[in-house]
Amino acid sequence: MLKQLHPILKVSAPPHIHCGRSIKRYMFETLLALLPAAIMAVFMFGMDALRVMALSCAVAVTTEVICNRIMKREQSVDDLSGLLTGLLFAFLLPASAPWWLVLVGSASGILLGKMIFGGLGGNPLSTPLVGWAICRISWPGFMDTNATMLQSTFPAPLQQLKHFGLESIQSIDLSSLALGKQLGGLGEVHVAVLLAGGFFLLVRQHIRWYIPLGFIVGLLTTAWIYQLIDPTTYASPIFHLLAGGAIFGAFFLATDAASTPVGMVPCLLFGLIAGAMVIIIRVYGIYPDGVPFAILLANLFTPLLDRLRPKPFGGPYSFKNTEGAA
Repeated sequence: MLKQLHPILKVSAPPHIHCGRSIKRYMFETLLALLPAAIMAVFMFGMDALRVMALSCAVAVTTEVICNRIMKREQSVDDLSGLLTGLLFAFLLPASAPWWLVLVGSASGILLGKMIFGGLGGNPLSTPLVGWAICRISWPGFMDTNATMLQSTFPAPLQQLKHFGLESIQSIDLSSLALGKQLGGLGEVHVAVLLAGGFFLLVRQHIRWYIPLGFIVGLLTTAWIYQLIDPTTYASPIFHLLAGGAIFGAFFLATDAASTPVGMVPCLLFGLIAGAMVIIIRVYGIYPDGVPFAILLANLFTPLLDRLRPKPFGGPYSFKNTEGAA
């Protein structure tokens, strides 16, 4: 009698090996990277900063729950993406922001920037920046940190440069800007701790170095070109890097996976475009800080940049040819 043979190979559904990463873990570690900046915001701006962050996070999570229920979808708030969006949006607001402004901005960011496109991963624009843009255009007076926080002893470097010229910022210590002693979004101005959080995400491989590097190089190079043109009018590249939300944008806003390209070269170009636009908006635009608008504009280039492909073996083109496709 022949002995029954057991199959050597077995077929099962993927994934066969799991690396241990998950969306929830990614969101949690990003929140962990932002925690020092949140603590610094409360230390610098007081309990108003805590009020703005708590309200923004609560509204973002609640809006996502309501949208999922209306669309009859499984609840997804346990992945912490809504909480992260609320905190990122709060970091762009002044500590003096009224409650209704926080509510409208956080809710519209989730609704119009995320859920209307199908939820996490479908958004073509950075979700917190959608809410910020709506508030910045609709209620500029309440979003202007220089106008709403006049009692603060901290300088407003970008506002001073925009309205009073280069001479008004000559006395500002660059090291104090790195420590967050400047007016701006309650979390975006704490450069030193944001850098530490950004390097943490790089080490954990949650973000790729292509976009932050391209962003910083684009910003520094464009600012350097303007300074070469007229050093008596335009500020130094280091000033532009430390003032406002440049570091926050490079590591936490421009690296949104859903609204950025995929490959290395497209990501580098994306970062270069966003960084260069920051300086162009700061020089020619009506807004003192151009980081949020620059990233939103760069998001619009993502579909075009995603057409860049490695050159196929034996092929004459480096662009994906879609003409004549069925």
